[in-house]
Amino acid sequence: MFKVFLGIIMVTLIWGYSWVTMKIAISDIPPFLFSALRLLIAAIPLFIILIIQRKKLLIDKKNFQNYLLISLFMSLGYMAILTYGLQFVDSGKTSVLVYTMPIFVVIISHFKLDEKIDIYKMIGLISSLLGLTFILGLEIINSDMKVILGEILILVSAFIWGIANVFSKIKLKNTDVIHMTAWQLLIGSLFLFILSLLLEPNHSIEWTRNALFSLLFNGLFSTAFTFVVWFWVLQKINASKASMALMFVPILGILFGWLQLGENITMSIVLGTLFICAGIFMNTYNFKRNRKVSN
Repeated sequence: MFKVFLGIIMVTLIWGYSWVTMKIAISDIPPFLFSALRLLIAAIPLFIILIIQRKKLLIDKKNFQNYLLISLFMSLGYMAILTYGLQFVDSGKTSVLVYTMPIFVVIISHFKLDEKIDIYKMIGLISSLLGLTFILGLEIINSDMKVILGEILILVSAFIWGIANVFSKIKLKNTDVIHMTAWQLLIGSLFLFILSLLLEPNHSIEWTRNALFSLLFNGLFSTAFTFVVWFWVLQKINASKASMALMFVPILGILFGWLQLGENITMSIVLGTLFICAGIFMNTYNFKRNRKVSN
């Protein structure tokens, strides 16, 4: 159990710190190129794992279309929009807005998976909405248009991430997770390279030490390493319990952004984060199952 607990701590810390490193990287590397390189770097270790485990490498014809769609959702729909919006928003605030994803999953699943919204989930949705009101309410009046645009884009990316999660539950539930993710990352990186060539042909690039460190950190640790550890954790304990770690990622994101980048932490951000984390808890903790166990 100690190894599981250690795995959760490592994943949470890495995911929390990744927002700082992403913010640093895209100040020197254009956002779409950074995302393309990150996914490519992350795909390589996963293919190596497949080779070591002597699993198939090629994609079955029946899965090709689904792999293509999930790659579009996660690369262009999530990663591209997220990193573009991150240019205008603090890293800590970005981590909070992105982790509204579980809330979107609940709403989408209500219609697509027949997972009805019960009283606990409804409380979580209301709590998250209050959190967004605290974070975005005053800024709509006081912030410049670029910040508002960035925040909207980040929320859109969280919504598309939620769509991708529901899509994978419907279409890819019996698929080898490492195989699917390796190809998703590889295909997604190709999409992003094309997008970068089209939209960032003249963008200056500075291969600084910080940019390279951030790129490797996000590719190897924030994506590939945490993916393997996270799914190992899910094999050891209940998914609803493991998902509680999601609550701490935005809190750590805000803390690391303040410590390393000097980002401002206002009372509205603190209150908004607490409400959103409470919403994540209400929508990921399995109250009904635990109530039956206690009875």
